[in-house]
Amino acid sequence: MSIELTNKLGHIDISTDVIAMVAGGAAVDCYGIVGMASKNQMKDGLTDILRKENFTRGVIVRQEQDEVHIDMYIIVSYGTKISEVAHNVQSKVKYTLDKTVGLAVDSVNIFVQGVRVTNP
Repeated sequence: MSIELTNKLGHIDISTDVIAMVAGGAAVDCYGIVGMASKNQMKDGLTDILRKENFTRGVIVRQEQDEVHIDMYIIVSYGTKISEVAHNVQSKVKYTLDKTVGLAVDSVNIFVQGVRVTNP
């Protein structure tokens, strides 16, 4: 599946896997994020933190009419304010996708799948 962009210069098709990889990379760079979690916890296990090559498993990209929605499943560091971390992830993902891909995202939905204690 791909997202279609059309402008005065032509037509562009961007794979949803590419969008998910860029969004996952931007999310993991945010303070307070331990890692991405799988969206299928029953199938993949409750405690799996996905490595760099598996960012796309924790991100769902949906296109409904002309709107693009992203669902992200994350694991947050213990001791951080979850609402602030989620807001920072939303802002960074929207900004990164706009600047790198040229895609205006309508919503970034954050699902916190767990809290982990990290080593200092």
